[in-house]
Amino acid sequence: MSRPDVARVPCVLVVDDEPNIVDMLAMALRFHGFDVATARDAREAAAAVDAACPDLVVLDVMLPDGDGFELCRRWRERGVEVPVVFLTARDRGGDKVAGLTYGGDDYVTKPFAIDELVARVRAVLRRTRREQASPAGEPSVLTFADVSLDEDTHLVTRAGCPLELSPTEFKLLRYLLANPNRVLSRGQILDAVWGQDFVGGATVVDQYVSYLRRKLAPHGQPLIHTQRGFGYMVRASNAA
Repeated sequence: MSRPDVARVPCVLVVDDEPNIVDMLAMALRFHGFDVATARDAREAAAAVDAACPDLVVLDVMLPDGDGFELCRRWRERGVEVPVVFLTARDRGGDKVAGLTYGGDDYVTKPFAIDELVARVRAVLRRTRREQASPAGEPSVLTFADVSLDEDTHLVTRAGCPLELSPTEFKLLRYLLANPNRVLSRGQILDAVWGQDFVGGATVVDQYVSYLRRKLAPHGQPLIHTQRGFGYMVRASNAA
């Protein structure tokens, strides 16, 4: 699916079965300069994403006809890369990790402050727009050791074997591969991958490094190394 022109007013699709929440969010987002589309359930959300190509989806996890996590997972399987901010009454840590694992970009729990949600929407849009507008002339394929990452096709391989990565895992690996043999602090990684306005904790970096290590591990020697007290670095295991 092609992405819309990043110069136009961004469109946010709000998906929730509670009319008062939809009306409140739509009013607030329009006040802050966004175009807004709405949907009441998974079926309407799927149709709206296909028809309207929104720049971001605020997606309730518990919908009358399905699960928001599952809907996001299906989008990612189809190659739909629209950013997703999950909205839910569930506040368990495992649910937050699951939401990010399924391809979400952020997670907001009910009840929430409107200003916080708008700030998170803006932060996710800024981050994804920076990625879409990467400078001309940069190589589209990053390689290090036996890992190859193609920014145009989003194909990642190790030792010739394709790896299935979530959008956030892809962003994290891209940042690490762009800075080989260099120690990167959790703060640097958080700013580069999640954005300076991300309101979650730095532990999300550790979680996603763990996810990447598990996916890289079956195909070769450890590639992402912990520098205790500092952060992480990508280097070949046999490097000095």
